[in-house]
Amino acid sequence: MTTHVATTASREMSTAGALLVIGIVLAALTEAIASTVLSLGRGDIIGDIHATPDEFAWLDIGYTAFKLIGFLVAPSMLHRVRPLSLIAAATLVMGLACGLAVFTARLDLLIALRVTQGLAGGILLVAGQAILFFVYPKAHQPILQALFAMGAVVAPATLAPALQGWLLDTQSWTWIFYCNVILSLAAAGLLLVVDDPTPAMTQPRPFDWVGFSLISVSLFSFTYVLSQGSRWDWSEEPRILWLCVAGVASLLMFLGQQVLRKGNGLLDFTLFKSEDFSFAFIVSFVAGAALFGSAFLIPSFAVSVLAFTPTDAGQLLLPSGALFVGALLLAAFLMQVRRVPPFATVPFGILLIMVAMWMLSGSTSESGADDMMTAILLRGLGLGFLFLSITLIAFSDLNRRNLASGIGLFNTGRQLGGLIGVAGLQTLIDHNVVANVAVLGANINGGGAAVIERLTNTTAMLSARGMDAVSASRAAMALLGRAVTSQSIVIAFDTAFYAVALLFVFAAPVLVAIKIGFARRAKARHGK
Repeated sequence: MTTHVATTASREMSTAGALLVIGIVLAALTEAIASTVLSLGRGDIIGDIHATPDEFAWLDIGYTAFKLIGFLVAPSMLHRVRPLSLIAAATLVMGLACGLAVFTARLDLLIALRVTQGLAGGILLVAGQAILFFVYPKAHQPILQALFAMGAVVAPATLAPALQGWLLDTQSWTWIFYCNVILSLAAAGLLLVVDDPTPAMTQPRPFDWVGFSLISVSLFSFTYVLSQGSRWDWSEEPRILWLCVAGVASLLMFLGQQVLRKGNGLLDFTLFKSEDFSFAFIVSFVAGAALFGSAFLIPSFAVSVLAFTPTDAGQLLLPSGALFVGALLLAAFLMQVRRVPPFATVPFGILLIMVAMWMLSGSTSESGADDMMTAILLRGLGLGFLFLSITLIAFSDLNRRNLASGIGLFNTGRQLGGLIGVAGLQTLIDHNVVANVAVLGANINGGGAAVIERLTNTTAMLSARGMDAVSASRAAMALLGRAVTSQSIVIAFDTAFYAVALLFVFAAPVLVAIKIGFARRAKARHGK
């Protein structure tokens, strides 16, 4: 044991240690690019593979569902395969799946490749983060987790959209996958040249195939419902209702089966003996909703309302990423050097995100990047202070036996929170656009002086450009209708931005109450 500790300490400052960390961060970056490839490249890919939007949706559903499954199956694999070998293999599989995706336009094969990418991505994220905790001491975790977050959290929210937007405008969507092939080879190469620093694996438990099957059905059902619920108007479509029932039933059966397994199942219930992990797991849903929800809203608003190109929309979040990284490093410094407790930065992060979303709720169709930039930068700062804190809170009390399970479950909560947040915001926007059109349309009547003046001026302008009077009058009415629809969309997005701010207004007191409750329970337990 003493020899292992001494070896680990000497490795921390060695070249091999630096290569290990760089390799893990690059591996996480491959998942960041793969997970966001459809956000901006949707239109280009649909055109090239000749798929309908509903068929195309399976590429996203398959990736996300199997990424969630990968989060939960990775801890069991880490008991069978050494962590370094597992992350290197998962990274190579990710690169291979991305490389094959470049050479096919068959939808069924692309879905299979996206499923493979999602499973590999979930496994490599859990394995990579687990290695950092296994190899390095607790005192060094703030800076290490900040570096890991740059690849796992910052990149998909800021760097990947900017890179993809530029590639879409200058090359094609296939170059996004080409980049991932190069990154995966670089990451796997770095991981394979260093010696495996992790201790030998413990005796593995029998794999829980029943639990794996039940939770896979549940996660797939929830992913489909949250991804497609708004598209099918939720309860109006029978398949959404049936999948909700299947997901809940499978989840309840899974939890019951795990209790009956008495610690030998897929889920390690000892995680929830830690008040810190339980609290952070609850916060992960809220943080995921804020991260993914805001990352969905800002580029969508830029593209659909402000008519930004994919490059401009992707670069809109890039400065936010710089402050995200700066906040991560500052928080790491405060926690590692100044010994500031991780919970201290959580309220500050929440406040900054609330202010940023409130500022964005005042955006108009005339807004530009400069008008939105202050709010976007505040968002980056807030997310940096929030995510590092809850990561360190979550895993501070976990031991080697249940650490990987904690990482997988925490990431599952964050991803599900993001799905819930995006689904809720998309539904809010869809419903508000319809309601806003009805309200604005009802207030624009043919007898209004302002309406008559606008139609007269527009008709005169069109007539001056060569249109006949009848056509100019019809075109003026059409342009007025488009203006009403455009303004309805702007108001809907502003409401969605405001909703993210309100999320924290309601969630913050609840989270504080939960934290106080956990603290009292821990005090009462230690007092006995």
